[in-house]
Parts: sequence; structure tokens; C-alpha cells
Amino acid sequence: MDYIGTGWNMVESSEVPNVGSRVKLIVNTWNGSSEVEGVLLAPTTQEHITVKLVNGYNATHSISSIESIENLGELPNIVGDSTVVVVDHSLPIVHILHTGGTIASKVDYTTGAVSARFEPEELLAAVPELASIAQIETKKLGNMWSDDIRPQHWNRMAEAASSSFEEGAVGVVITHGTDTMHISSAALAFAFSGSGGRPAGRIAFTGSQRSSDRGSSDGAENLIAAVHWAAYGPTPTGVRDSTVIVMHDSADDGVISVNFGGAVRKNHSSKREAFSSVNQTPIATISSNRNEISMSISSDYGSSDAIAARPISKPVPFDCDVKILQLIAGPHLQADQIVHAAKNGYGGILFWGTGLGHLPIDDPGDAPENTEVKEALSKYVADGGVAVITTQCLAGPVHLDVYSKGRDQQDLGVLGHGTNFIPEVAMVKLHYLLSREMSSEKVALAWSENLVGENPSSI
Repeated sequence: MDYIGTGWNMVESSEVPNVGSRVKLIVNTWNGSSEVEGVLLAPTTQEHITVKLVNGYNATHSISSIESIENLGELPNIVGDSTVVVVDHSLPIVHILHTGGTIASKVDYTTGAVSARFEPEELLAAVPELASIAQIETKKLGNMWSDDIRPQHWNRMAEAASSSFEEGAVGVVITHGTDTMHISSAALAFAFSGSGGRPAGRIAFTGSQRSSDRGSSDGAENLIAAVHWAAYGPTPTGVRDSTVIVMHDSADDGVISVNFGGAVRKNHSSKREAFSSVNQTPIATISSNRNEISMSISSDYGSSDAIAARPISKPVPFDCDVKILQLIAGPHLQADQIVHAAKNGYGGILFWGTGLGHLPIDDPGDAPENTEVKEALSKYVADGGVAVITTQCLAGPVHLDVYSKGRDQQDLGVLGHGTNFIPEVAMVKLHYLLSREMSSEKVALAWSENLVGENPSSI
């Protein structure tokens, strides 16, 4: 008889189910006997067993500590098999554009890792409620982690959304990884509305903080709310609503927040309520209760916004050859970083400034490197480079008139005074303006404007 394990509780190798099986273990721990239930994964190390628990976390135990293993059978299909969905042709048409991310992920039960390999059609099987909200069509743009998304992917999303509107969709939902979703949503807002227009339909980004195999997954509710917004939300004005991010408002189920895609950021790495507006308020909430969905529009939404004269059929693309260097103001900002930008064709530098938007450019008597930063920056701007500054603070404006340092930065040609948008949006806005081949003078004029609702006059 073959055995695995070296302790007094030996488990016969024939008793260990196959990887991917649902199992219940009785484990001998320091606190006594304990019951563990989950899905058997490939072991993380020899002489051990690893189980993915029902809460989504992995637990590893030495085989010598296991008193018994019960095979509970094959893992049920979490997503569900592809089924024929009855289409109600009286409902509005909404396209789901799939890019990847946790909302569309499964667990690889041989490794325990979450992998982005959920096909768009599976969303309908996983969330059948969608069929009662809209006529759903899906398009697969990719299966990417959001950290891998580049400007060319912004262009692909914008083009796909435009095509969907031409095909009759009243709205699109872009399923996207949450880590950079706020950057892509800002990019599409500028692509459609940066020149004064508006998208021909509603564009909602959504994702999930928890993978679909976990009981705490927020993906289904987020997706249902996003489809509802895409189908029945207000007609976009082109200001504060060209794109929205639809994600959980709190840790609890039931209420989903709709935030303007050009004034929102991810503020927590794992909580469901990770997204919040910065220097602005959410424009709506969507509530679901016993399969009933209701939408509440914020009182300040639309109060000062006028619908643009024309919908944009062809969004303005981002020039993928544009290079922007992002530098953080602080004790390690050096002149050679700015020189590097000048020598290597970076059309713009975005500084994440301290406080009201400051840089280390004053020498207190023993920091000559600050003077070097000032000189390098002066030359970079004089040679045609565009330098803009935002603030590292979570909220608040850039104000370069309060301290003499800020006024010195303005004299150097650094843009940013009076702006109220976050660094990620600043990066996208700068890329958008440079893509239009604007002169430095025109970029300076456009920088302080409120092109898509990103820069409110007061906060």
C-alpha cells in the first residue's frame, strides 16, 4: 500500500482526489481538530495539500496533519454552460465590450491563480438578469489585465464604442480591469468630447474587485447596474458624463455608484467600494432590491451642463507615438530625469507636485541639486517641451499663486495653476492635447479649460 505523509496520520495516496475536486478535510491543528472545505489545488510544496476555500483564499496543510479527506464530487460549473437566451426585441440594444479583468475571470484550479479567460458570451450565462434589461450583444476586444493597457487600447475601445452606436446600440458597457479603469474612462471621455462634442450613446465602464468564483464577488451587481445605465441613463451632454464608472458604493450589496469617468480614481486595492469621485460628486446611484432596479440622479448633475450640439461619430484618436514622463516631486527628483526627457523625445513631463503643486527648485544653502532641477526644467520648456503639474494630494486644487515658489514655477512655464483634476486625468488630458499637434501656447490655453467636465471652476 502506498502512503503519502511522514507523520503518525498517514494518508493513502489513493485517497487523495484529483486536482479540481471539492473536498472536505479534517485537519489536526494547534487548536485541535478543524474542518476545511474547498477546491483541491495543485500543492504549493511537497508533502502538503492546498485547498481554495469558499471565501476565495487558499489554505495549505501538511499531509501529516490531515486526519481524513472526503471527496465531495466534481466542482460545479460556476459560470454555467452556454444557454440559449430569449431576446426581447422591445428592449434597447446594449453592447458589452470585453477587455478583460476580474469581472471576467476564472480560477485555474491547477494553480489557484485567477486568470482572465472568461469569454464574453459567458457573461450572459453567468448573469441571466441582463436579458430582462436590454438586448445584449457582446464583442471581445481582448482579455487583458488592466495594467497592460496602453494608448492603442484606448483607441480600440473608442473605435469599438463608435461602431456599436452606428450599429444601433443606445449604450455600451466596457468590462475592464479595475486597476487602470479610471484612466481608460478618462481617455474615452476626451476622445469623444474633448473637442466639444458628445458620444452618440452612453458609455459605462465596470469591473469587479472580487473574481467571479468568490461568494463576495461584486461583478454581477456592477454589470447589471452598468447595463441599466447604458440602456436607460440620461442622454450624454459631453460634460461630466461622456463616460461613467459604475461600481459598488459600499461594501454591502444593493447600491451602485455612477461616477463621471474623468473625475474618479481607485482608492483601495481590494475593497468593493474602491472607486470614488475626486473634487466632484457621483452623478447617480443605481439600487437593486428583489430584482427591481431603480436609478437616482444627483441634483447637481446637469444643472450647469448643456447638451453639446452634435454627437461625435469618429472619436479623436490618441497618438501612440506621444511620450510623457511622469515624475514625482520629492527628495529624489533629479535634473538628469528632466534631461532624459529632453534627449529622448518626451513631448511632455507631468509632475506629481507636493501640496498646492510645488517642486524642489529652491536651494536652502546645502541642496544644489534643487537649483539643477530648476535649470533643467527651464531649458526643457524653453526648447519646446510641455511641463504640467498636479498635486499628490487626494483632493484639492493646484494653486501656484499662494507661495513665491509657485509663482517661480509659473515664470518657468509650468502649467497647472487653478486646475482641479487628478494626476491620472492630467496625464490623459496632456496626451490628448499633444495628440492634436498643438503648439505649446495652445496647450497652455487648453490646459486650464474644462473640456469634458474634468476641471470644475470651484470645488
